Amino acid sequence: MKQAIGELNGTLVVVIAIAALAAIFFTIIWPMLRNNMLDDATCSNAVCDIGVSATENNGMVYCYSPKDKTKVIWCPYKG
Repeated sequence: MKQAIGELNGTLVVVIAIAALAAIFFTIIWPMLRNNMLDDATCSNAVCDIGVSATENNGMVYCYSPKDKTKVIWCPYKG
């Protein structure tokens, strides 16, 4: 009986650890990754201002989405 309870405790610890890691991933890490992927996809269609110095902003320039001119996004300088 002691061996069965010990295995149950071990299983319970593993299940709780997996649930905690999944909760952290889906509440913190996944939204950040998703936003970065959406921003990268938006940069491929973005309209960037002419004459903006990319050297002052670590190679990034501010651009606008073609659909929403009010949203400013930072994109890598394409040249």
